[in-house]
Amino acid sequence: AWMETHYGAIDLLVGHSLGGAAVVVAAGQIESVKAVATIGAPSDAEHVIHNFGQKLDEIEETGEAEVLLAGRPFRIKKQFVEDIRGAKVRDAAAELRRPFLVLHAPLDETVGIDNATGLFVAAKHPKSFVSLDGADHLLTRSEDAFRAANMIAAWAEPYIFDSGRRQPPQESGG
Repeated sequence: AWMETHYGAIDLLVGHSLGGAAVVVAAGQIESVKAVATIGAPSDAEHVIHNFGQKLDEIEETGEAEVLLAGRPFRIKKQFVEDIRGAKVRDAAAELRRPFLVLHAPLDETVGIDNATGLFVAAKHPKSFVSLDGADHLLTRSEDAFRAANMIAAWAEPYIFDSGRRQPPQESGG
């Protein structure tokens, strides 16, 4: 409610990696969402927990730990692990009832391409898939990130601006 009051209704949810799993699950709880896009998202969030490796015991015992994901450090808390275990991402994709875009790099070594297949197959139409050929999981090359952003923007436009609303004016740089 706070976000809607200050910024307007949420029309589009976009999430990367575990954030992609999160937006698929969250979309069912946010009525205003018109479309959902994921980048490199797991179809089974439990799949990601194995990336925590031996740090999982530390998270369970002390409440948090630093883990390496795609070569970068992240502080992971116990509540996050519990939320992941409770998330049924594939089921949420099947119940999405909104336009859905799955972007995934075929050679993603962090979240395998089979996850994209799981999400895509579970979802109902309208759904779309974009292969981010040559990209890594974190889209570390700027051209991969720009390509993903441009694809999402072009795909989402008819869903976001379909109700007679005009696009907001572009702000001038300054």
